[in-house]
Amino acid sequence: MPRTASIKDVANHAQVAVGTVSNVLNNPDRVSTRTRDRVLKAIDELGFIRNDAARQLRAGHSRTIGVVVLDVGNPFFTSLVRAAEDAAARKGSAVLLGDSGHDAKRESHYIDLFQEQRVQGLLISPVGDIADRLDALRQRGVPTVLVDRLADEDRFSSVSVDDDAGGYLAARHLLDLGRRKLAFVGGPLTIRQVADRLEGARRAVAEVDGAALDVLDSDGQSVLAGRGVGNSLVERGAKDMPDGIFCANDLLALGVMQSLTMINGVRIPDDVALIGYDDIDFAVSAVVPLSSIRQPTDAIGRTAIELLTEELDPQHPRHRAVVFTPELVVRQSTAGTADAPGAMKGPVWVQHQVP
Repeated sequence: MPRTASIKDVANHAQVAVGTVSNVLNNPDRVSTRTRDRVLKAIDELGFIRNDAARQLRAGHSRTIGVVVLDVGNPFFTSLVRAAEDAAARKGSAVLLGDSGHDAKRESHYIDLFQEQRVQGLLISPVGDIADRLDALRQRGVPTVLVDRLADEDRFSSVSVDDDAGGYLAARHLLDLGRRKLAFVGGPLTIRQVADRLEGARRAVAEVDGAALDVLDSDGQSVLAGRGVGNSLVERGAKDMPDGIFCANDLLALGVMQSLTMINGVRIPDDVALIGYDDIDFAVSAVVPLSSIRQPTDAIGRTAIELLTEELDPQHPRHRAVVFTPELVVRQSTAGTADAPGAMKGPVWVQHQVP
């Protein structure tokens, strides 16, 4: 078996010092363009493959970032992780993904696994309150950024969306269209984001005389769960059917839509106006294009990497909490147009510093 080229072989071939090859691999900005090109050519000609396992043992960490999300099957998280992965790649790092599936034990397993893999840091959308666990992780040299969850204290940096404002936007839009018998579909309510969206919807309903909000706890946040809720609504009969439905995410809304329109013949938006949350790609291509509350997933993913980069710097002054403001996107499922009442014209965001 032929011998694998070493870093010393590359240095001899490029006629540079071993330290120069190391800088090309780890700190390319420290090397002139001409020298860097010569080293890279030598690497290519010799077929050199760096021993990253040995390097990370010396450094105490790898060039990987652990990411744990609640549901990788939700396109919201898929888009968010893709943006984080692109941002990490530009900084020379890779992403390892774990799907907790809203399961605290599974979440804990991934945290342990990523720690064993000596990740640089962790991005996590937590199932519950794991602040103490993440504190211990940071003490072992693994900083953490909360994603899609606002940090409650001055313990972590975080990037999130104002879900209370998003819930308010969704319900207010239905109310502005004259709907008064509203239903909120989402669950479990122990999920912080779902609870915040419901609270925003309740605020909007409280502002309008004669308006009511029925809360329907769904069995999960999938299309199938939404279809089940839709079927249960039809079983109530036309008299007890809401005239406006706000779903905690688009997958639920698409399931409700399938049940109402394709199975039970309910007309959307004539009989029931329907709005979702996240504005995933499938929303615009639904049988009835779905109105939704848009979250800036690309910006969230990029910002999470930026915050983690700051956390990796021991001199960073303090943690930051970045909060994005969601946007109302109006489509046919609420019988709206771009000029419908309450429609916003573009995504904005505000950044809050944790004192």
